[in-house]
Amino acid sequence: MRRRPSARLLVLNTAGRVLLFHFSHQRGPLAGQAYWATPGGGLEEGETFQQAAIRELREETGLHIETIGPEVATREFVLQLSDGEHVMAEERFFVVRAQHTDLSREGWTHEEREVMAAHRWWSMAELAQTSETVWPDNLLEILSRIKVLAPTGRPSCPSKGIP
Repeated sequence: MRRRPSARLLVLNTAGRVLLFHFSHQRGPLAGQAYWATPGGGLEEGETFQQAAIRELREETGLHIETIGPEVATREFVLQLSDGEHVMAEERFFVVRAQHTDLSREGWTHEEREVMAAHRWWSMAELAQTSETVWPDNLLEILSRIKVLAPTGRPSCPSKGIP
């Protein structure tokens, strides 16, 4: 089974809400599946996880950063891609602090435009109460572990802010 390394982003706004995209597959092997997931994607040839995280952030949100902090979580699992191929997904998660919530779809691929139906900034309480599918399934645990909110109520993230 082919390995698919990917960088995932925990994008937090100034209120400590995390950005998730709603994926809704209308055709192909994943038809009928719908879920919320963090931005991110596979590494390109010769790219590091950190480089992929910065690129994916720009492509999927329109937010630009020059550096990113260390990974805060990892996971491996068998993933079915939209073309039906099963791969061993290796995901590494990075935190990004967004100063604004205006996003751009300009960098989206044709496939992303087809399946990424919406986006939403989720609070911890909303994540805890939702009955919708959210990936990663341990997102609340990851966010709690990295202490998303500092005592002041402001996000506490290891990566640089977005100008």
